Amino acid sequence: MSLELALQKVPKEIVLKDGLKCKLRPLRKEDEPAFHDFFLAVPGQERMFIKHRVTEREVIRDWCQSIDLGRNLPLLALLDGQIVGDATLHQQLGGWKRHIARISVLVHPKFRSRGLAKALVSALVEIARNAGLQKLEAEFIGEQEAAIKMFALLGFSNLLRLEDYVLDMQAIKHDYVLMGLDLTTDEEYAGME
Repeated sequence: MSLELALQKVPKEIVLKDGLKCKLRPLRKEDEPAFHDFFLAVPGQERMFIKHRVTEREVIRDWCQSIDLGRNLPLLALLDGQIVGDATLHQQLGGWKRHIARISVLVHPKFRSRGLAKALVSALVEIARNAGLQKLEAEFIGEQEAAIKMFALLGFSNLLRLEDYVLDMQAIKHDYVLMGLDLTTDEEYAGME
């Protein structure tokens, strides 16, 4: 199945643990101001681990004006028009990792511990599987224990942990953790119900 067919299942509505209803849909050009506000709400200590300078309006503008869902698919969670979560499926369209995508997820601080990150990642796993990807990866720093646990609950396993391998924006060393999920179906059991 193609990505276009997989995306036909979104937008969709999800219900969080506390009963709040969020709409999930891909990023649009007109989301630029709300997307920037979303990243500004993330505490500075956490932004140190984001790979891009998300407080700079130009970075967000570039993302919103150059949307390529085949390469980077940002799936937003919206509540009354406010972006409260973002999970992105990052793909390489060619080369030796073309069958693998990387997932990243971030939830607005006021909307955490409600199952939103899990719902966003689950939605992207389904999209990735339907788009024909074979493996997913997720990267963390060692201190992101809650995120690592949540990904493990979704079936991701630890592939690699390198001590003091990455530097945050203040040049402090942290462990690097790589987790993975195999999306391929065992052919022998695929047709069995």
